Amino acid sequence: MTNLGDMSLCLALGAVGSCLGIGAAGQAAVGAWKKAYALNKAAPFALVAFVGAPLSQTIYSMILRDAIKNAAWAPGTTHWQIMLGGVAGVGIMLSAWFQGKIGAKAADALGETGKGFGNYLMAIGIIETVALFVMVFAMNGLPKG
Repeated sequence: MTNLGDMSLCLALGAVGSCLGIGAAGQAAVGAWKKAYALNKAAPFALVAFVGAPLSQTIYSMILRDAIKNAAWAPGTTHWQIMLGGVAGVGIMLSAWFQGKIGAKAADALGETGKGFGNYLMAIGIIETVALFVMVFAMNGLPKG
């Protein structure tokens, strides 16, 4: 068992990705809402789904951090724990960031056309799967006790 502070890199990177993704999608949603209000049209509430989607990667990185912390590591292997957390954290971070970029384009498109919500969610879901794969594959490779 390692010090929880050693594994915080995984969680920090996942959270950074969520922030970047939410920031990108949120800005686009606000822009789409502004256009709707300027045209005296109803602002599509569904854009919130695009904004919130990258938040789940923070949860995945927290689950992975705890799994790494609780794995049956041999003494003196803290560097491997940090490396695994860092590499997996980068994968999860990039998934969240690009999910937000896809969400930004989806918010713009849905705000302009009012169509395609399901298609946009599918694209967001595909990149979400990358973060899930990173988490599951990293957890699968952890030492068992």
